[in-house]
Amino acid sequence: MPSPPLMPVEPAPAPLAAGKVVEIYQQRTKHHFSAYAAGPTTLDWDARPEPFRHFSGAPTFPLPLADAESLASPPLSPAVADLAALGALLHLSFGLTAWKSLGPDRWAVRANPSSGNLHPVEAYVLVAGVAGLADGLYHYLPDRHALELRARHGHPFAPGPALAIGLTTVMWREAWKYGERAFRYCQLDTGHAMGTVRYAAALLGWRPVEQLRIGTDTLAALLGVDRRDDFPGRRADVSHEEAEILLALDLGEGVADLAPPALRTVATLAEWQGVATCIDPFPMFRWPIIAEVAQATRRPDECPLPPIFGPLPPVQPAARILGRRSAQRFDPNHEMGAEQFAGLLQLLRGETDARLSLVFFVHRVAGLEAGLYLLPRGLWGRAMLEGMQAPGSTPVSVGPDGLVRLRPLAPVELRRVARSLHCHQEIAASACLAVGMLAPFAPLSERDPAAYRDLLREAGLLGQLLYLEAEAMGLRGTGIGCFFDDPVHEAATLTTPEFQSLYHFTIGMPVEDERIETTPAYPALAERPSP
Repeated sequence: MPSPPLMPVEPAPAPLAAGKVVEIYQQRTKHHFSAYAAGPTTLDWDARPEPFRHFSGAPTFPLPLADAESLASPPLSPAVADLAALGALLHLSFGLTAWKSLGPDRWAVRANPSSGNLHPVEAYVLVAGVAGLADGLYHYLPDRHALELRARHGHPFAPGPALAIGLTTVMWREAWKYGERAFRYCQLDTGHAMGTVRYAAALLGWRPVEQLRIGTDTLAALLGVDRRDDFPGRRADVSHEEAEILLALDLGEGVADLAPPALRTVATLAEWQGVATCIDPFPMFRWPIIAEVAQATRRPDECPLPPIFGPLPPVQPAARILGRRSAQRFDPNHEMGAEQFAGLLQLLRGETDARLSLVFFVHRVAGLEAGLYLLPRGLWGRAMLEGMQAPGSTPVSVGPDGLVRLRPLAPVELRRVARSLHCHQEIAASACLAVGMLAPFAPLSERDPAAYRDLLREAGLLGQLLYLEAEAMGLRGTGIGCFFDDPVHEAATLTTPEFQSLYHFTIGMPVEDERIETTPAYPALAERPSP
């Protein structure tokens, strides 16, 4: 009997270029009026991911709390790098600020805000030459306000005294609730965390410096998150921590030049200890596109991208940082003062190297008619404005305050539009104003896919500024990650897909829920630093 003919074997498709993966992810994870981005079809809030990760077997070192009374303004000279200063830095950046409870539900509030209060960001501290701590890598425990020694360094990462903050994200914490859109939220939260470090360091006379030379793989090795056996679990995508960014702290005399080969040597020679606790023992869904876009946006050593940090905004006192909250409801009748809005515009306009421009949904600002306005920022803002003024487009004019009037809307209509565009959320309609952040997505991510993370982080960093400026006004803010992407672009009269909206924010007078009980963040600790 003759043998059957062999079937031709189809060649495997060529892998997509990293820039194409980013483009597909951005388009795929948009919300539309007809359908939301892919997410879980059910949530079990009693089985949500563990919010506090620990490393079993790692020794723990308690830290003093920040003294809010003494940390109201920058010191005349930089603080000494000791346990008290490090405790204050971490408390004001990543620590708990209160516990909230409503009926049987109890949850923590932290200095660094997070989408859905899910907190994917984990903080690590590199220590060299600090009294009371061995040289090494420490993991911060926000629930205990303590450090656990993850790796002892026989070869310090820098001449002491020296400190650096490494940030990672547990992407499953966001994916558990938000599905494929989780990568966006993890980068926004990283930007917020960078902002909290900036504000906390300023109160100590220190300055965080983004380490642009350090690529993703080098940082993963330095922070130990590439050690698979130390992160057990049923699925690697659930237990995994993604290396995000390294911030060296200028303690007053500059920072050491942290070279990738030297840091890899530090990691190789380190004495590692501890095994990570489980995040979710029974994950129900898989979102492979998150791992794909994470891989596509990782950066090599010596990456040519510019830093995210811009000029430091006004220093905020520790009490305000610890008192920051996300508003849940707004008073629909409160009006923001003209001087308050002008001061906010001045701060936002001041960053000449900014990549994000802002579209304002102005509901109630004294002296300003309700409507949509654009604040072009930096060179990319000018490019956006030039495109909007091109022949055939609707003419726009720039006012003396830099705002561009996009369209007047009656207050009732504006509230309806704002509510609809923000996934039908009432906070976007009852706030004094809502802000959308527009980024030059295509030009930057096509040139270097790693820029996608930077744009999202810059949006989160801007969100942290808005949070604390709202508190300074006696108002309150809240970030909004859910919005209908393309309809927002249409409302902002964007005619090109090059610019994309990445994050939204609202500011207004909060309406407190009196049913919610607030208790101290660390009841087992004295609410003051050690003497």
